[in-house]
Order: sequence, then structure tokens, then C-alpha cells
Amino acid sequence: MAELTTIARPYAEAVLKRAAESNNFTEWSDALALMAAIATDESMSEVIAGTSLSRLQVAEVFNEIGGDKFDMENQNLVKLLAENGRMNLLPEIAALYEIQRAEAEGSIEAEIISAYEVSDAQRSKVAESLKQRLGKDINLSVTINESLVGGAIIRAGDMVIDGSVRGKLEKLASTVNQ
Repeated sequence: MAELTTIARPYAEAVLKRAAESNNFTEWSDALALMAAIATDESMSEVIAGTSLSRLQVAEVFNEIGGDKFDMENQNLVKLLAENGRMNLLPEIAALYEIQRAEAEGSIEAEIISAYEVSDAQRSKVAESLKQRLGKDINLSVTINESLVGGAIIRAGDMVIDGSVRGKLEKLASTVNQ
């Protein structure tokens, strides 16, 4: 997985640079999401991996499926990826683009993983605390995971705050076993 990310990163960065130059972040997000969806379709995956079509023909089929949803720049990206045998990277490129876009726009994705439902007031408090700590706008999502027993885990970028009961018990067990 790390290898795919390493290979996909320059493509995502190039797309982000182009999106910034033309100020069309949203259009690129939409196009990349559609490209990723097409690339992961079972039938299209077989076409991409198959040997019956040339790389150029694969790009043409791909762009036909995208139709008018792909502008000339989108189509050129597809052709470039096809020529380089990198069509399988589209889902990773789309994901990396979204992360880089959020950073460029001064926001960050954050997640609360909680054993129980999180109230709107709790969400607001966590988002505000993270905003003060990280200096960025926070896009907060919540996931329920009952195996945490109680408490929550907060992830924002590469920062993880584990305030779960399970995490505290694991830490205590680790300390006792040393």
C-alpha cells in the first residue's frame, strides 16, 4: 500500500497544482472521484488489466465512459496514466488529492471514534479544541465502535488522541507486564 501511495503522490500533487492555478478544486475533486469509481468497477478493472487493448485504447474507452463529465485536462490525465500503466492508481490519487486539497484550503479531516453517540455540543467542543491546537478548520466525522468500551479516540491528520477505556486498559496492561 505504501508503494502505491508513493507512486500516486506526484500525480496527486500535479493535479492539486493545476487545480490551484485554475482555481477549480471542486471540479477536480468531482472528476477524480468519478475516475476512481470507473477504475474500480469490476468490468473496467478487467479492461485495464487485460492485454486485448492498447494503453491508448484503454484511455479512449475510459474517457468515453466519463463522457462530458471529463474536460480536456481530465482526459489528458487519463491518457497520461494509461500511457504510463498507472490507471490502477486512480483511487489512491483521488484520496491523496482530497487530503492535499484540505491542507491547501486550510482545513483538515478529523474523526471521533466513540463507544457511544456523540452529541452536537461534544462535536463542537472537540472541533473547536482541534481548531485551536492545529490552527486549521476541522471537518469532523464520527464513527461508533462499541469495542472501545467507553471514551473516544480522536484522529486528525497524523495526530491520534486515545482516550478510550480499551486504550487505557491496554496501556495499563503493558505497564504492568514490564
